Amino acid sequence: MRIGILQTDRVMERFRGRHGDYPEMFEDVLTAAADGETLDFEAVDSMASAYPEPGSCDAYVITGSRQSVYDGDPWIAGLAEFVGEALDAGSKVVGICFGHQLIAHFFGGEAGPAPGWAVGVHESRIVADAPWLEPKMGSFRLLSSHKDQVTRLPEGAELFATNEFCPIAGFTWGDGVLALQGHPEFRKPYSMDLMNMRRDLLGEDTYRTGVASLDEDIHPVAVGRWMLNFCRG
Repeated sequence: MRIGILQTDRVMERFRGRHGDYPEMFEDVLTAAADGETLDFEAVDSMASAYPEPGSCDAYVITGSRQSVYDGDPWIAGLAEFVGEALDAGSKVVGICFGHQLIAHFFGGEAGPAPGWAVGVHESRIVADAPWLEPKMGSFRLLSSHKDQVTRLPEGAELFATNEFCPIAGFTWGDGVLALQGHPEFRKPYSMDLMNMRRDLLGEDTYRTGVASLDEDIHPVAVGRWMLNFCRG
């Protein structure tokens, strides 16, 4: 399987030596989830609109970003256009955080500000069943870092994951799109560095709650398997 990583941000230089950049994070978690299957990755600089042929990858993963999907930057609308072309070409698309919001915002739904920052570990309930949701889990926990979220689904989309803070935590749209608010690619040390950097911005209560949540187990590999299952069709 050939997977294009549509990169919409870069890890800050001061953190990159310890944690790598976003394409490497996704490669690590998806390789761990592949259970020996060979995956071929291509990093795509969406901020430079440097796109391959839309159908040249079996699947595309849209990364998170510090920007909002409604910021109006031309490259954001260009990314949405490429996603539409990739879907028309038969590729699967997985949107994570910013990618989750972008798919909703540009394809008939809506994204907007969340009721505050979501940081640390968040647990979501599974509210739908599908063959790709293997291994079966009633709920799952991922690291989060977002101040926007999806507020309305595109027509025809199906909710599959929800939590109190983020009611639309995961959805599918037909058999081509899987979208998740949480970050399967994040690891706890990176989440900790982000929270430390944003401590004043988050406020002390949100910061302390987020730090305490890092004691909880997370399920990145299981979610990575869901992503690959979905992309295999």
